[in-house]
Amino acid sequence: MPLFAPSHPSLTHLRSFSCTARTLANSTKQRLKLEHTDVPPYPYGPSQIYKQSNFGLYGTQKIRFGNIVSQKNEIKTRRHWRPNVQNKRLWSDAMQSYIRLRITTRVLRTVDKVGGLDEYLLGEKAARIKELGMGGWKLRWRIMQTDRVKERFRRQRELLGLPPKEDELVGADGQAATEQQIAEEIKTFDAHLKKGKEVEVGEDMVAEEAEPGFMHEQPVKQGNVVL
Repeated sequence: MPLFAPSHPSLTHLRSFSCTARTLANSTKQRLKLEHTDVPPYPYGPSQIYKQSNFGLYGTQKIRFGNIVSQKNEIKTRRHWRPNVQNKRLWSDAMQSYIRLRITTRVLRTVDKVGGLDEYLLGEKAARIKELGMGGWKLRWRIMQTDRVKERFRRQRELLGLPPKEDELVGADGQAATEQQIAEEIKTFDAHLKKGKEVEVGEDMVAEEAEPGFMHEQPVKQGNVVL
């Protein structure tokens, strides 16, 4: 019979912190790498904490943690609050089609307040760009390639008294591109989004292997626990 009772495994082993399983983390890297091959790089990068928000409009919302405190004994019980995510179908005037995506109720109220999905995606403030996330940034780039949005920007320059801007064709890599290359990028982009007659964002898809270093997570150093 052992002299000491066996200790719990959680007290003798350390594991690296991650909010997503290792297999899902790898699939997230591959999926983002495939879906954003033809899109300019997002200035704020993908979300490392709540990776589900990379495939919808979450408005920087994440899982929140707190306590439930009983009124009688003041005993604290840990709990969490998830964002209220809904699957909605929203109309885009620029693309003249419905877009099915995952969106939180907070962002949905903002979309109704500003006047539609296109107005929300075309916001110019830095806070709005940060709210878009990877999924919103991808939709923003797509609607900016439509003739309706280009005509809207041209009218704004006329009202401000600015000279007409020459159309500079720039590819996803930031370099000069031809009309044929832009058309091929849009065609590839739409092929990743479209399913039937509706555009869907955040659906499951088969992804290829991503390049090493994309969304790379640093493992936590292992060590012994001294009791």
